[in-house]
Formats: sequence, C-alpha cells, structure tokens
Amino acid sequence: MGKKIKVVVVDDSALMRRLIPSLLEQSDDIVVAATAPDPMIARQKIKLTNPDVITLDVEMPKMDGISFLEKVMALRPMPVVMISSLTTKSADVTLRALELGAVDFVTKPALDLSSNMKEMADELIEKVKIAANSNVRHKRPMPNVGVFQNRASFETTESIVAIGASTGGVETLGRMLPHLPANAPGMVIAQHMPPNFTRQFADRLHKSCAVTVREAENNQRIRPGEVWIAPGNKHLTLKRSGADYVCKLEDWPLVNGHRPSVDVLFDSVAQNCGPKAIGVLLTGMGKDGAKGLLNMKEVGAVTIGQNEASSVVYGMPRAAFEMGAVMHQLPEDQIISAVLDEASNHSNAIRI
Repeated sequence: MGKKIKVVVVDDSALMRRLIPSLLEQSDDIVVAATAPDPMIARQKIKLTNPDVITLDVEMPKMDGISFLEKVMALRPMPVVMISSLTTKSADVTLRALELGAVDFVTKPALDLSSNMKEMADELIEKVKIAANSNVRHKRPMPNVGVFQNRASFETTESIVAIGASTGGVETLGRMLPHLPANAPGMVIAQHMPPNFTRQFADRLHKSCAVTVREAENNQRIRPGEVWIAPGNKHLTLKRSGADYVCKLEDWPLVNGHRPSVDVLFDSVAQNCGPKAIGVLLTGMGKDGAKGLLNMKEVGAVTIGQNEASSVVYGMPRAAFEMGAVMHQLPEDQIISAVLDEASNHSNAIRI
C-alpha cells in the first residue's frame, strides 16, 4: 500500500471537525492526522504531524482563515483546500485565499447537508488528492499595473485571445492579467468555477487591471481592452456577428465534467476566428481544453501552454502538450508578453 495523504482539518465548528474527517477517510488513500478549532491550535498540530494538506475554514475566531493562510504561505507553504459557504462574503474571501496560494476550495451545501453528503465527500476527496500533488510555492507579489503600457497598439478586434484554466488559475490569472495594457486585444476566459464566484472573480481582477474585466453576458461585443469571463454553470462561446465577435452563453450539458468548459470555448474560437486567434491553456487538473487547443492550432491559431514548473497542477497543459496542441510551452511570467507579441504580429499583417 502506498503512503497515505495526511490531512489536518482546521474548522471552528465541532460538527465540521467530525464531518470532514469522516468524509475524507472514506478514501483508503487519506488519513486525518489532526483537527483544530482555530489557527492557534492548528499551528501546533501542523508542527507535530507535518501534514500533506490542510483543509481550512474561511471564517474562524481568534485569527481568520485568510490571516492564517497568509502566514502559512509566507513561512511554510503547503497545499491548502478552503472550506467555504456560498454567500457573497465567503465567495470574496475564498477568492482572496486562492490569490494567496490556496490550491482549491469546497463549498458547504447550501441546503440539507445530509442529502448532499455523497457529493461533498467525492469533491473533497478529489480536491485533497489534487492538492497533495500540487506545486505550491511561496506567494509571489502581484505585478504593478502598466508594465506593458507602451507596447504596440491593438486597434482591431481581429485578434482574439482565448484562455482556459482550472486549479491554480485564480492565482495565475491574478498575476498575469495586470500586465495587460489598456488597449490589449479582446479576451475570453473559461475558468472552472461555480456560480456566485465568477462575478466576484471578475470584479476583483477589474480592480487590479488596466483592461476592463467583467463576467460575460449574452450577445456582449468583444472589443480591445476588454476581458470576458465565463459565468459559473454556463458555457461561454464566441460567435461572429457582422464585423464583430460576440459572447454567447449556453446551457449545454457538462463537457469533461465542467460548465463552463474550456474545450467548448476553444472550439467556438477555432470555428469563428481561425488563424486570427491566440489560445492559452493554463494550470489545471484533467484534460479540459486540450482537444480544443489542438483544434485552434489546426486552423492556424497560435497556441500556448503553461509549463510544468510554473503550473500549480500540470494536468490540462500536459494533456495538450502530449497531443501536440502546444506551439509554445512557457512559464507563467512569459505568457502575456508572448501573447502581446503574437497579437502585434497579427495587427502588422492586417495593416500590410
């Protein structure tokens, strides 16, 4: 038998300190090494047990989950899965946790806990296993807005950038997008995330970026300087409308277990933009987006995949790379520069 994943559960609720271990230990691969009612006791338990993963309640007494997470990521980075509710306040705090380096989060059922136990157990076990194998690093500072403000002008919607991400994507996009100039090419993003979180995510990015970042709306025109993020539980597709590209939201079934799906977005971009597009596949578990990125490459689009060293989870980019979909495999801190260079090349070709 292989080594079990050791978990420390940190939650101020006595019920959750009983429930979470019982759910996790349904897996033969996981053992709960300790529980703690607050971060102060958690620090002692972590030192004693040296866990592989921590589950951390978003809101706790004595020291809130975010303050504790900041200390953990600064002093002893380790995989953390946040336990969150579906309230607007909790969504905002959870997104802050992901920006700080938490690997992922699980939401508590909004209604009857007992009827949703199996679903929560499956999700929690899966995300703890992913976290145990993730690449967690010391938190790096967010970039200053305006790093590329003097880059080439993008005066046409001819270049469209499509980005897909999953686990680790909140942190990665939060560091990448502030590098965009205000006149960057129009972008569409599919980040795996549930409803209630995507609008908050877009609003948080908007505050740190020179571009406009918003949750996508149906029939919304895509223009330079705008970034549109797929709403949770909706597929985002791109369609042509005369001379414009527009967002279309669809209620189609899950694809690769996701809605929004990166494959759905990339397939629509391949079909409607062809060689005028740039596809970027970032960190994430699974293979969503790999086939769509290959479709983009086959119609002449430029394709970029995040490399293993800079990915929190090298799953989706690996799948794309192994099937030959990736033209340029790059570390996180080189991707935006490469995207702007390719978009500038598109603009020059159009002017010629």
